[in-house]
Amino acid sequence: MTATRTELVPFDQALETYDPVMGLEVHVELNTASKMFCGCSTVFGAEPNTQVCPTCLGLPGALPVVNGKAVESAIRIGLALNCSIAPWSRFARKNYFYPDMPKNFQTSQYDEPICFEGWTDVTIETDEGPQVFRVDIERAHMEEDTGKSLHVGGATGRIHGADYSLVDYNRAGIPLIEVVTKPIVGAGKYAPQVARAYVASLRELVKALDVSDARMEQGSMRCDVNLSLMRKDADVFGTRSETKNVNSLRSVERAVRYEVERHAGILDAGQKIVQETRHWHEDTGVTTSGREKSDAEDYRYFPEPDLVPVAPSEAWVEELRATLPEPPAERRARLQGEWGYSDLEMRDVVGAGALDLIEATVAAGATPTSARKWWLGELARRANDTGAPIDELGVTPVQVAEVQALVDAKRINDKLARQVFDGLVAGEGTPEEIVAARGLEVVSDDGALAAAVDRAVEANPDVAAKIRDGKVAAAGALIGAVMKEMRGQADAGRVRELILEKLA
Repeated sequence: MTATRTELVPFDQALETYDPVMGLEVHVELNTASKMFCGCSTVFGAEPNTQVCPTCLGLPGALPVVNGKAVESAIRIGLALNCSIAPWSRFARKNYFYPDMPKNFQTSQYDEPICFEGWTDVTIETDEGPQVFRVDIERAHMEEDTGKSLHVGGATGRIHGADYSLVDYNRAGIPLIEVVTKPIVGAGKYAPQVARAYVASLRELVKALDVSDARMEQGSMRCDVNLSLMRKDADVFGTRSETKNVNSLRSVERAVRYEVERHAGILDAGQKIVQETRHWHEDTGVTTSGREKSDAEDYRYFPEPDLVPVAPSEAWVEELRATLPEPPAERRARLQGEWGYSDLEMRDVVGAGALDLIEATVAAGATPTSARKWWLGELARRANDTGAPIDELGVTPVQVAEVQALVDAKRINDKLARQVFDGLVAGEGTPEEIVAARGLEVVSDDGALAAAVDRAVEANPDVAAKIRDGKVAAAGALIGAVMKEMRGQADAGRVRELILEKLA
């Protein structure tokens, strides 16, 4: 009996009977200037169908040429994932019909990938503390991306309910690396966390290699989540489902959890899992059926006759190995030690995507403490409010360091610094220019401050009496009154001194 709609089984209950088995396929768009097999631009966001040519449109007679930079990037990714690099690999045609495939086949690699047999370690937080999981890599192969179908009308943006569909071929032919794991078993209740940690680690790695911007929200990094359940008394994997194009770390974790609950519900009802692709719905946190999944042989792979094999020399591979950056985990550990951050503080920095920003801010002269304060406080809040990535706010690490330098020089305080950030986001100039234009500099003239203190004392005789009686803590109320009168531009420390000189 095939699956029909069933009740979900709660995650913890499902794990009493089944073990999750995962396979993660991550597609990474490379940041090359041109496409995989032609010279068309890869810039994101151009007008539809303006970055196309006869080759990436699959017009008769057009011949492909391999992008050498893409091959280099593929090898560097493979080396960073501890893969073996094939001395000889070739492209194949993966045949299937889909509207966003202009050639009706995808040029990919099949049985002879350029990278194979690798591994990477990921760390997650468990009930017993940090735990390392090794994820084995089956392969990393080169291919081209497809175009993008745009479904117009309807409420979901999907083909069901749409009035009509359009196709944008700008993305067709952009270089992709697909990294495929071997089955991940043994994670148990931590399976959703392991999946998220692996994708996060891979994203961090390709960004460190500078081969992709890995913007999941723009589709330049996407994860297909394959999941099956195996009964605890069995040794054979169950039938899998493949949730396609999951485009955030949070969604990867949620998709794994949901599919465990869905599979368990179907199996407990005595039904069979359908091997199919599924769509992830971010708004509802559920998956829905896409199409029944063909086996690999149904794609009728055959070697691409228009492309020569890729045969990197051992010397070139070793040259590329020498270009690999410090491994991300080692870099995090080193920076954490240099900055004196706690484990929790460092996790927050990494989770906010602010590691590179803070490193650059410290290099520009700020302390690690002040850099973290601004990026994880004021600037992270602005990013959340606007929905923009934190590195796209229009504020640079150098500017953050300049703002902190103004605070350190007592020319502005933290409250005024927030107004400087307003100006930076609005594009009003440098921190110095914004302070001058907005008149934000702290008032340090003792005459003006003393006059404001006199007015605050006169307006608050009860508070003044407490201070005269030795209750120095009451000075906070008078400091607040002075700061309010001077629109936050007084030196609070000097105001306190003047109050105590007058009353204590």
